[in-house]
Amino acid sequence: MKDKALLFINGDHPKTFPDPDQYGLIACTDGAFHYLKQLGFPLAKLDFISGDFDSHSGSDESVYQDKFILTLDQDKTDFHKALEIILERGFTEIDVFGGSGGEQDHFLGNLTVAYAFKDKMNLKFYDEFSEYYFVPKSFKLKGIKNKMISLYPFPSVENITTTGLNWPLTHGSLSITSRIGTRNFAVEDEVSIQYESGDLLFFVGINEIEYPEIY
Repeated sequence: MKDKALLFINGDHPKTFPDPDQYGLIACTDGAFHYLKQLGFPLAKLDFISGDFDSHSGSDESVYQDKFILTLDQDKTDFHKALEIILERGFTEIDVFGGSGGEQDHFLGNLTVAYAFKDKMNLKFYDEFSEYYFVPKSFKLKGIKNKMISLYPFPSVENITTTGLNWPLTHGSLSITSRIGTRNFAVEDEVSIQYESGDLLFFVGINEIEYPEIY
């Protein structure tokens, strides 16, 4: 059984598409429908297109009319509403494309939505630079030597210890108002993270790096 869902939202479109056959559900917001159509994504594989349709009327796509789900709640973003539908359909593992790029307030809003769903779903974002997602208080990832790693507290993390990074932390703390952990990189094949409290957004670069730029 394919227990993972694929969701496209209205940020920068992906340079390449994942294999749609590995997913049990595929959806997009109305804004993302534009770039999927332009880039030749197999639209017949979409299970639904949701949103308030301020980005797309749907009038020229009658062949897909039965897949449109109108969601008018202006107190929630299209991303939020799409996740609610996916959750109702029984999926909790979600790969998200189009979460970054474009207007940066949208990017920050998407992170806030992901935070709201982090205890209900495992959301993983992908863009041309990195994968990023919230990680549990004990976390390990293999096969990432020489890749850029960023740790972003949301909004703070206490008693954090890491291994496998060029600049490790030992019982440290991170906060968006004082100290964050961006632009680190993995010096070992496996990176481990443990922390006591708070929430942590983890970024891992797509490509290996030779000379990391440190800020």
